Parts: sequence; structure tokens; C-alpha cells
Amino acid sequence: MELMELPLLWAQAVEAAPVEAGNTIPGWVTLLVVLSVFVLPFLIGAGLGRLLKVEDLSFKMGLVLFAAAMGLTPFLWNMIQGNAQGMTAGESLKSSIRLGIDLAGGTNLVYQVVETKEKPINDQVMDRMVGAVGKRINPSGTEEVTVRRVGRDRLEVIVPGADQDKVEKTKEGIINSGQLEFALLANEIDHKDIIDQAREFDGKQRDLYVNGQIKAAWKSVGRDANGKLKDVYPSTNSSGIPDRTAVRYVDETGTIVEEPGDREPDLDRQVLVVFEQPDRRVTGSYLRSAYPSRDDSGLPAVGFAFNNRGAYLFGELTAANRPSADGFARRLAVVLNDKIESAPYLNTVITGSGIITGRFTQSEVSSLVDILNAGALEVPINPTPVSEFTISPLLGEDTVRKAVSAMLWAGIIVLIFMAAYYFVAGLIADFCLVLNIVLVMGAMSFIDATFTLPGLAGIVLTIGMAVDANVLIFERIREESSRGSSLRMAIQNGFDKALSTIVDANVTTLITSVILFLIGTDQVKGFAVTLFIGIVTSMFTALYFGRLMFDLLERKRWIRSLKMNSIIGSTHVQFLSGVKIAVAISLVFIAIGLGVFFSRGAKMLDIDFRGGTMVTFELTEATDSSKVKAALESIPEFAGDISVERLEISDDSGDGTGRRFRMRTTLKDADSSKQTEDGKPAEETANVDQLIVKAFENSDLSVRLITIDFTEPTAASEDLSVPVEGFDANNATVSTIKLGGDEELTASTISRYVSTELEKIKEGDANRYDDASKLLYVEGKSGSGLDKAENEVRTFSEMELVASGQIEQADLNAALTAVQQHLATQPVFDEVNSFDSAVATEMQQSAILAILASLVAIVAYLWFRFQRVMFGLAAVVALVHDVSAVLGCVALGAAIAAATGTSILGLEEFKINLPMIAAFLTIIGYSLNDTIVVFDRIREVRGRNPDLTASMINTSLNQTLSRTLLTSVTTLIVVLILYIFGGEGIHGFAYCLVCGILVGTYSSIFIASPALLWLMNRTKQSEKATSKPSQETVTA
Repeated sequence: MELMELPLLWAQAVEAAPVEAGNTIPGWVTLLVVLSVFVLPFLIGAGLGRLLKVEDLSFKMGLVLFAAAMGLTPFLWNMIQGNAQGMTAGESLKSSIRLGIDLAGGTNLVYQVVETKEKPINDQVMDRMVGAVGKRINPSGTEEVTVRRVGRDRLEVIVPGADQDKVEKTKEGIINSGQLEFALLANEIDHKDIIDQAREFDGKQRDLYVNGQIKAAWKSVGRDANGKLKDVYPSTNSSGIPDRTAVRYVDETGTIVEEPGDREPDLDRQVLVVFEQPDRRVTGSYLRSAYPSRDDSGLPAVGFAFNNRGAYLFGELTAANRPSADGFARRLAVVLNDKIESAPYLNTVITGSGIITGRFTQSEVSSLVDILNAGALEVPINPTPVSEFTISPLLGEDTVRKAVSAMLWAGIIVLIFMAAYYFVAGLIADFCLVLNIVLVMGAMSFIDATFTLPGLAGIVLTIGMAVDANVLIFERIREESSRGSSLRMAIQNGFDKALSTIVDANVTTLITSVILFLIGTDQVKGFAVTLFIGIVTSMFTALYFGRLMFDLLERKRWIRSLKMNSIIGSTHVQFLSGVKIAVAISLVFIAIGLGVFFSRGAKMLDIDFRGGTMVTFELTEATDSSKVKAALESIPEFAGDISVERLEISDDSGDGTGRRFRMRTTLKDADSSKQTEDGKPAEETANVDQLIVKAFENSDLSVRLITIDFTEPTAASEDLSVPVEGFDANNATVSTIKLGGDEELTASTISRYVSTELEKIKEGDANRYDDASKLLYVEGKSGSGLDKAENEVRTFSEMELVASGQIEQADLNAALTAVQQHLATQPVFDEVNSFDSAVATEMQQSAILAILASLVAIVAYLWFRFQRVMFGLAAVVALVHDVSAVLGCVALGAAIAAATGTSILGLEEFKINLPMIAAFLTIIGYSLNDTIVVFDRIREVRGRNPDLTASMINTSLNQTLSRTLLTSVTTLIVVLILYIFGGEGIHGFAYCLVCGILVGTYSSIFIASPALLWLMNRTKQSEKATSKPSQETVTA
């Protein structure tokens, strides 16, 4: 990309940013911002260069100012937008950073997957649906969106933040099937017989089948964002020849309107489309990519490119339907989600790519691109959510305040430490670190990444880790100065000699982040993006900005020498003399730790990885989440294994309390758990709802009760229509259900209660109704739900229950009576359902594959850089050691806390969750960085010597000891403060990092280097052994 293109792209981006109607930002303001970012920094750099008489540094100063301006731009632009919308500066800045569920809450959506005859629901289909929906609504992997399976055929989606526009966009991404097809509009020249047959259909009939295969169908014309019909109707081509297509208009009752007249805008315009043979149909499955584009008029459009098979089929379709000799031109229908979006004339053969037009908005194009790139949904999703709630932040205000305070102090102490130890050089490092944070935060805001509490802690951690590059440079400058070099030469040589080490250490981490992003899970992708940005910005600030500062200060004679403290000094420790003891200690510790980990089994995994049961309930009085959680954990079954979310409803006071809550537990509910073939539960289960009742009996909290009345089931009318595919309405019965008082429930809640009671009815030893939910349909008749849109949760005070004729009337009556009695004495639970882990099995495999691929890439790169594969293998040995040791630390810490029942040294029953996985990935990067620094010095000490000796390794370790310990100390300061003072939100995350830094520092000295020596010598001995027989043969 050319540098000159950046202002245009940025201007397009801000042009597309949403601003409330009536509060638009003037064009001159946008132009001023663009000039301030892309021009002003370089003008200031040129002015400073002339003023300071260092014109050759002008561009460098301008580039640094430009980078800083880019980092601040998202925040500046949000302030401008906020001012236009009447927001305060603080509110505008806050909106620049999208906070995660733990900090800001969000929206929880549950959708029903619609089963069809062609595609029955099973575990494999649901796993693929989870992956497909995740790719649609979180294509970059940076938004911390959770998608998981709930029950047999539902999907739960949790979106951070409560921004309604974002929620609506997410909903569209979920329910949009993404079905794309290119077909011909039927015309009377080629398809007269087909048109005649289709004209005989009534308004409800659409599809024409020939020999069991669909041949044509009436397809509705799409509408734009304003509800206006798109420009697909009979017309004439450029030569004035009519297209002779078939069109009809249908009203909301399914009646064909022969003369639409003024009613046309409100009617459903349908055009007949002809399909190719099944193996010749051109669908979205052949797309290689979709991307934003523009049509001939400059309006937003969707560009697309086919793979080889798709290009061939599209070429065949368009070649076979070129204009006739008499000038008659055929039209191609672009059918998206069963709607015709456009129908261009076919004037030439088209193969590899094209564009889809249709008066799209820029937002619609962006959404369609994401959906088409993610692929079509395997089965449709009901557009009406089963439930939709705004959930409160998962962490309390006190917890967040503690964590943020700890982060600020950690950053401040690192800055003070660097200035105190390295003096002027330390202050330069501090400026580099501050710029690094500005660039990281700006980049994350620009890509709309979501910040969770562990994510923010990870950014603070980059302060400690970014110090490493500065320490490497400063220690090299110290070495050069001690050899008698002038200040200018010491600076130049220090940066030059540190460059290869810094590049090697960071390029391996960049390779890892790219691979994790390409083939990792959504959770791993988010980490990979943050890691990539942090590495790139830290290299820029240390190597470019840091060097600029040193050059400027030295050339202006503002510094004549660099004074630095030296606590460690020159050492001559024989590290390898204790290798055997160190290896033995490591093996024993890892064996014990992993033994404890595997012996604790599922107890070591948090809800993120285990799944369990979720229950939604409403209390009679408002309270906060902490009290609800304390009451639930009063019984042993729930202790330490639950999470509680407050679901906000319209009459909440806004003071952090509420009445509706959702509890998640790792326990499997007996009524919703999977069963084995003999009908027994597949795993240990419990009656979770009854445990909740038991928990609240011992507290001052109580769950609401609801009374219902119902009419005796009666035979349904013959013209009964149920909008559910496959529902058997023959001999159906109908019952009216009314709720007492002002109470309302969703139709799905009533359906679940009645289905549960029906499934309890036995016929001999077997259940009479295995899946009663398929034999019921509940529809709201009165209540607030009637005024809500289809894509909103709807609750009712009166409902009509339609039961299939397969349910005996006496059984239905008994079930309704049982529900009435149950609700009169037991709390109502709006939802009791199983939910899968946040990381599905397929995604876990993807994450493991990404990590293994990263290890292979590390070996390959180090092999290339150090000319021996042994360097890469030794680094991987150290990584495996570090991860295993830290995993053991987590298990031992949890076991000690469980055994003592106290929090000795802050230990608790740690569990592996998604933030802890991010901590493990951070440890891998930290350990790798440490190891490569030592390896780079070993390469320097070894020179051209073909042998590697223990003396060389000891020398290298002693020369890098100061850097190793300083980096470890600064990073350890950060994570210790986070661990001790950060609160529960980041406690496990910080504990993992404390262990990781200690183990990583230890392994770079006592594991990685000795492993390298052993591998190199083993290879050399093998080479000698294979060459000896050949030498003896020659001698003979």
C-alpha cells in the first residue's frame, strides 16, 4: 500500500463512522483532522530539524510525531463525534475503548436453530453452527464475543457492551443465512413453458419441480435500508429490446394482485428465476473471497471472486446465455438470502469475479462481506431470540477499581525503576514505553478490539516486557563504553549489536502470532492480534524512537556520557556445573505438578472449558449479584463452581441491583443432560433447580412464584395453521393459558414446562413422549410481546397452546395440571438448560494445531538464523518445560488451597479458564524471548568455531546475566503487584504469569542452554560414529 493512500483510506473510514442525524460533522473538520494527522507531524519535524540544526533528523522526528498522532487519532475523533452528539469529553474518551463483558456487561442472546427434513439437528451440525456464527459476528477474533451451544438446538451469543447499534448488527449477522446464488431470470423466449406452469400457482406457491428437482421459483425482490423495493422489474436493454421476464405481486395474505397500481410499494414483488441442474448451479460455496467495492455510479457494492470451479461454472452459465443475434439480452438474478438483490443484463462472458449491486449502504456492504466470507449457515436460525437480556458487568466495581489501581502502580513503578537505574537512558526508555502504550491503545481502538480486565493487564505487562529491548541496548552501550569507545560510537555499536538479538527474539514471536491468528480459535486470535501489535510497536519505539533520542541528545552535546547503575557487574558463575541437579529438580517438580493436575481432573477446568447448566430466575426483591452468589454458594454443591450474571430489566433501579439473574454451574442438570443408550445419564447429574430452591431457603432472598389458569383442551378448528415445519396439526387440541396478576412469560418457558411434564408420562418402562417439544406449539395472545418486533424477546400474559393429535387429550390435561400445581408452590425458572464450553471441541483442536504449528515455525526460523536445527529444538524443549512447570504450579496452588481451606500466599483453587490460556501464551512468548537472547550471545561467543563447549555457554550466560535479571525484575514487579493487589478479576491470570516469569528465567539458564549443548554434542558424536567405519575401510 502506498503511503499517499493512507489519508484517503482514513478519510473513508471516518466518513463511514456513525453520527446521529442532525449532528453531522462538517467536512472542513474532517479535512482538518486528516491534515493534522498526515501533514502536520512532518511539518513540525521539519521545523524542529531547522531549529535544532539537525535537518537530517527532520523526517525521523516527523515520522515519530506521525506515529503518535495516529495513536491518538481514534480518541480525538471520538471526542469530535461525541461533541457533535452532545457527549462530555470523558464520555467520548470512554467510548473510544470497547470494554468486555467483565467490565461493562453486554447483551446475552439465545437463538433457536430450526430443524428441517433435509438437515436434522445433531452434535456435529451444532458444532459447525457455533463456528459459522462465530466467524460471522467476530471475523477478526478481537471482539471477545462468546458463541456456544445451549441445550440440544440453541445457540447462546454474548456481545460485550450494550450499544444497541452493535447488538442489531450482531443479530443481523446471526440470522442472515448468507445463501448466495446466481441464476437466470425466466424469459418468454427461452422458458415459455416454465412460465406458463408457474403462472398457474397461487400466491403461496413458489417452487416449480420437474422430475423431483427444482426447476424454477418465484423469488421476492429485496428492499433497501429504507424499505424501498430494489430495481428489479421488467425492463428494456440498451437497444430498447424488452427482457420479457415474468413478474407478479402478492399481498400479505398470499393473494396475487393483478393490478397493483398505487399499492405496488407495499406488495411483495416476485420475479420468476430458473435454476441450472444441481451440479451446475453457481452458489456462494464457490466464493474464494468477498470484499467491499463500488458500482459504476460510485455507490457501495459487494465485490466477489470465485475459486477455480466457481469461475468455470460461472463462465459456462454466462457464455450459454449471451445476447442473441437479434439483440435480445438475458438477465442474471443475484439471489441473496432468498431475495433478488439485482438482475444485470448478460452482455459478455464472466468468469473469475464481479460485483453485487443493489443500493446497499456502506454498513450493509460491510455486514454482507463478513457473512459471505464466513459462508452460508448449514441450517436456518429462528429470527426471534428465545431470550435477550442486557447483563451487568461480571466483575464488581470494587474488583475493577482494585485491578485498575494495581495496573497504574505497576506501570509507574517500572518507569521509576528504569529512570533510577539507567538515569538519562532510563528516561529515554520511559518515553519509549509511554509512546508504546499510546500506539498499542490507539491501534486496538482503531480495529475496535474489546478490552477485558486480563487484556488490560496484558497491555500493562507489555510495559515490563518492552523494557527488554531497551535493557539489551543499554547493556550493549555499557559494554562498548567500558571498552573505551566514544559516546557516539558506543551508541552506534550498542544499537547495531543489539539489533540482531532484538529482531530474532521478536520475529519468532511475530511468526507465532500470525500462525495463531490464521488457524487459532477466536479467543486465541484476539490474543494474537494484541501480541502482534505490541511487538511491532515495542520494536518501533525502542529501535527507532530510542535511537532518534540518543542521536539528538548526543549531537546537541546535551549528554557527554551515559551513567548507569551496575548492581550485578561482571560475573564468572559456572552455571553448567549444576545442570544435573537442576534437571532432576525440574523433572521431579513437573512430574508432581502434572500428577496433581491430572488427579484433580475436571476440577482444574473452569466453566469456560467444562460447560454445565444455566438457570434463569427472578427474585421478589432487588439485590446485587454478590449477595445472590453468596446465597447460592452456601450449599456444598455450588461452592466455587458457579458464576452469576445480573440480567437487566426495564424496572431496575440502575443502582447495580436487580431482580433477574442467570446462574451457571458446572453441574449437569438431570433433566437436560445427555443420556447413554440404556437411558442412564451420560455423566453425574443433579436437580439444579431444586438445589437453587434449597440455597434460597437458608437466606433472606426468595424467588418469585407465578399462578396460571388454563382451559380444558378442546379440538382445534380444521383451518388451524401452525407456522412450524413438520408440525402435525391433524386432530390437534387447543388450550388457553392465563397468568395471574401482571406476570408475563415467554412462550418457550410454558412450552418447556409442559414438555417436561409430558416426558415424565410412562408407557410400560418407556417414555410415552420422547421429545414432546416437537409436538407442541405455544403462541402469545395478549401482553407486551404483541407490540415487539420479530427479532425481540416477546413475553405474554395469555397464550394459546396447540398440541398435536399424537398427544392424548388426557395426558395434556394432566401435564397442564402438574405445571399449574408446580408453579403454585415452586419458583418459576425461565430457563433451565445445558450449555457447552465456550471453546467447542473443534475449536480446541484448532487451538492445539495452531500452537503445534507455531512450534514448528519457531524451529524453522531458528534453524535458518542460527544455521543449526538444534537451536530451534532446544528452544522448544525450554518452552515445553516452562508450560509444563507452570501448569504444575497452578495445580499445586489449587491443591494446597483446597487442602488447607485458606488462602496462603494468596493461593486459591485456581482453574484453567480463557484468561489463563492467554497467560500461558504470554509465557511462551516471554520464555522464547529470554532463550533467544542467550542463544544469540552464544552464537557471538562461538564465532566460527564448529564446536560448542560448556565454557562458551557459561561465558554467554554470564555476559547476559545482567540483562536477564533486570528484565525479569521489571516484569516481575508488574505481575506481583497485579497478583497481590489486583483482586479476583485477574488473580489467576497474574499467578500464572508470576510462575511463568520465574520459571522462564530459570529455564533460559538451566534448561535451554544445557539442552542446546547436549543436542549439539550428541549430533557431533553421531557424525563421528558414522564416519569412523568409512575411514577404517580406506586405511585397509
